[in-house]
Amino acid sequence: MNIIKASKLAFEYLKFDEEGKIESRQRAVDDVDLDVQAGDFVAILGHNGSGKSTLAKHINAILTPTEGTLYVDGKDTRDESKLWEIRQTAGMVFQNPDNQIIGTIVDEDVGFGPENMGVPQEEIWQRVEQSLKSVGMWEYRSHSPNKLSGGQKQRVAIAGVVAMRPKCIVLDEPTAMLDPNGRKEVIRTVQELNRKEHVTVILITHYMEEVIDADKVIVMDQGRVVMQGTPREVFSHVEELKSYRLDVPQATLVAHELQKKGIGLPDGILSNEELVRELGKVRGIGVPGRTATGAVAGATPADMGAPECTESEAVAGATPTDVGAPERTVSEAVAGTMSTDAGVSEHTAGESAPPLLRLDHLNYIYSAGTAFERQALTGVNIDIYPGQFIGIIGHTGSGKSTLIQHLNGLVQATSGAVYYNGRNIYDEGYDLKTLRSKVGLVFQYPEHQLFEVDVFTDVCFGPKNLGLPPEEVEARAREALRLVGMKEKYFKKSPFELSGGQKRRVAIAGILAMKPDVLVLDEPTAGLDPKGRDDILDQVAKLHAEQKITVILVSHSMEDIARYVERIIVMNHSKVLYDAPPREVFRHYRKLEAVGLAAPQVTYLMHELAGKGWKVSPDATTVEEAAREIASAL
Repeated sequence: MNIIKASKLAFEYLKFDEEGKIESRQRAVDDVDLDVQAGDFVAILGHNGSGKSTLAKHINAILTPTEGTLYVDGKDTRDESKLWEIRQTAGMVFQNPDNQIIGTIVDEDVGFGPENMGVPQEEIWQRVEQSLKSVGMWEYRSHSPNKLSGGQKQRVAIAGVVAMRPKCIVLDEPTAMLDPNGRKEVIRTVQELNRKEHVTVILITHYMEEVIDADKVIVMDQGRVVMQGTPREVFSHVEELKSYRLDVPQATLVAHELQKKGIGLPDGILSNEELVRELGKVRGIGVPGRTATGAVAGATPADMGAPECTESEAVAGATPTDVGAPERTVSEAVAGTMSTDAGVSEHTAGESAPPLLRLDHLNYIYSAGTAFERQALTGVNIDIYPGQFIGIIGHTGSGKSTLIQHLNGLVQATSGAVYYNGRNIYDEGYDLKTLRSKVGLVFQYPEHQLFEVDVFTDVCFGPKNLGLPPEEVEARAREALRLVGMKEKYFKKSPFELSGGQKRRVAIAGILAMKPDVLVLDEPTAGLDPKGRDDILDQVAKLHAEQKITVILVSHSMEDIARYVERIIVMNHSKVLYDAPPREVFRHYRKLEAVGLAAPQVTYLMHELAGKGWKVSPDATTVEEAAREIASAL
């Protein structure tokens, strides 16, 4: 039985002029047929602006069709008398949790939906507890939502919908703001609801790894369904997906790169386990009964003279001397720390000059002296040098965003000091206005810092505030927009008419126009499609290389961090856990997992191969490195 049925569905956004006449039409969904069976797990993929979120809003009857029909559990979404029943049947989790959190206390917010449905009081609190525990937010039940981080708010929003026990849950990029562990918890929760409670799930996401267990994948482009099938069928078409600004799981991409090198692997590999298995088959080709490296096909590391290695010991590498890494035990690898306090692994890039920014025993307490008191930073010591590209990672609520807000004085430390070019920014009379022009911060949601009538005026705002002559203000704005790849046709558009990726470019341009020494980016690619993500980060990397600007990137994507940065600072429960180059940090992937993080997917792949006796470096952190190592080993 189908729970969602769309036929020739179309929807147009209308723009009106000042007299109320239609000025323009934008067809966001175009001739879509959709058939979702009760209990299905369906993933919808598409670039920003492809129409997937518009389609999702039809399932919850937030929008109704311009043409065609959509039925939810047999009810026509255009029938206003059925709206309450439709929205009880299909719960919606939005991309931005601020759009649906209304309670003053977390548990009250989660209980709001069941209470409106007339659920008995005792059962409401049972549902609240179960839902908050399922998303890892039970310990925050008495907190005010406005005291939570973006990722924590998203978990609360998901719990609120789960507590209503709908037949269908529509999730519009629910994990965009979550740390790796949070993403896993949410997807695991959704999968369990699907399997055990037979809840129909429709998941919109840009994280390809989240959809490999879906029953069906639907790909949208320009409002139309352009591909659909099982995950294996869809992800077999790597180049076609790239043409739609999308990506594939890293294991699929490694396999694709190896295929291009002439290595015979099947299409549509979805996971590391599958890739390892298929590589094992390839490695057996050559001398009958022996691997390409001369070992017996299927032999264990011990059979080949290598020490046996359990999965938990893979962090140390099965053959460390073969891959050029120092021998170490798993306990040393996991328990060891690379923070400067522990005196381990100094980073060297750019350190010939004095530090540009220095954080000295920085402490910060939110809501000190109240019931909501929370330690956000504890004894943080960090030196940031000119020209570095630094990544900051940490679980949701670890202190990342609080940390970067100290860098230009947006937040004043409870104790400790912040030095910029050797001067304490907390000294009396220090010019914070000038500091903020030199240390520019791009917020998590770019729309929070865009406010002018058009793009060009918005970018002019910063340099104009510095008191520069009009000619220089305009010249800086044009140069900044050029640097972020914004074409002149967008200059007179309202920033609120732009896509998410374009808004981020304008926000970055507004900072660049002030010619900062440091560019700080707080989750700049959250919610962007893979192509938009790469465009933004490639542009930032280019700025770093050409302008010699110091870049600090906060991200929950380990793959992005591995690809772009030269130094990683890991935050954990308000403290610096690690501070070292990416390879050194990701060697501790078990410890990272224990604190809510992870390593790039290819790092797990390489450790698994090394553990099986392959002569590959387990330190590979990018698809290109992994493919090169594996091809060399073969």
